[in-house]
Amino acid sequence: MFYKPLLYPLLIQVGLTFLVWLRMYQTRLAEIQARQIDPNELATRRDSRRLLNNTAAADNFSNQFELPVLFYLAIMLALTLMLQDRVIVFLAWVFVILRVAHAIIHLSYNNVTHRFLVYVAGGLAVIGMWVRLGFYVISQ
Repeated sequence: MFYKPLLYPLLIQVGLTFLVWLRMYQTRLAEIQARQIDPNELATRRDSRRLLNNTAAADNFSNQFELPVLFYLAIMLALTLMLQDRVIVFLAWVFVILRVAHAIIHLSYNNVTHRFLVYVAGGLAVIGMWVRLGFYVISQ
C-alpha cells in the first residue's frame, strides 16, 4: 500500500499516546488508593497537582497534545499531497523515536536536561518535516 511509509510512525505515535494515557491512570489510581484520597477532591488539574505526588504520567500525557499536533498535521498534509519521499519519512521516524525516548525519560528517571534535549531534537525533526512540505508546495 502506498501510504504505509507514513502510517507506521503515525500509528506508533498514536499508540504511544494511548500507552501514556493508560500509565497515567495506573499511577493515578494506585496513588489515590494508597493515600486514600477522595476522587472528588481531584476535580481540577490544580487539585490534582496539589494532592498527588506522582504527576509525571499526567504531565507526559499533556505533552502528547502539544508538539505532536504539528507532527499529526504534517503527516496528514504529506498524505494529502501524496508526498512520501525519503526525507519526510525519515523525519517522521526520527520524531516518533524521539517522542518514545522522551516518554521513557519522563516516566522513569525524569532527568530534565535529557528530556529537554530529546524534546528539542524532536522539535527540529518536525520543523524539518514542515520545511520539506513547504519546499514541495512551493515547487509544484
